[in-house]
Amino acid sequence: MFTVRSDYSETFEVIADLEKVRDFFGDIKNFIELMPSIESIQTDNKDVVHWKIRADVPFIGSFIEKFAVRERENSDDRVEWSSIDGEKYNLMRYTADFMPQGDIKTLVKFSQNIELRRKSATELHLLAGLAGENLISQEMSRQIGQMLKTFIEKAKNRLES
Repeated sequence: MFTVRSDYSETFEVIADLEKVRDFFGDIKNFIELMPSIESIQTDNKDVVHWKIRADVPFIGSFIEKFAVRERENSDDRVEWSSIDGEKYNLMRYTADFMPQGDIKTLVKFSQNIELRRKSATELHLLAGLAGENLISQEMSRQIGQMLKTFIEKAKNRLES
């Protein structure tokens, strides 16, 4: 099994009340607008959300992966999305936990985990075997980290304005 993984998490404070922050991170439109490398996010008639994300990996080039996720929790203190039941190849989990810090500040713990599984490297990309799991995982982690840092910066700016 050829497996590529990327994990990212960050905890940050936003000068905005809990309800405003939770509503922001629960609204998928904000990800489309503010997150680089998102090609599209669409919801089908079964409430499955299909993310299409572009990755640029050295030696391999650009490729696009699709992730089918479903909202698992949307409570006062947490928003969570994860892969649909039965998904075996493109796995994604996104969580945002919210902790009020008084009336006008909210601490957010944000994380995203992605795992791509293939029977062989060539199922991912013709050159994936040359680059190897580790290099692709490192590069995906770096790019997703940049993508999410940009998103978080833009989210804070929008929430605090």
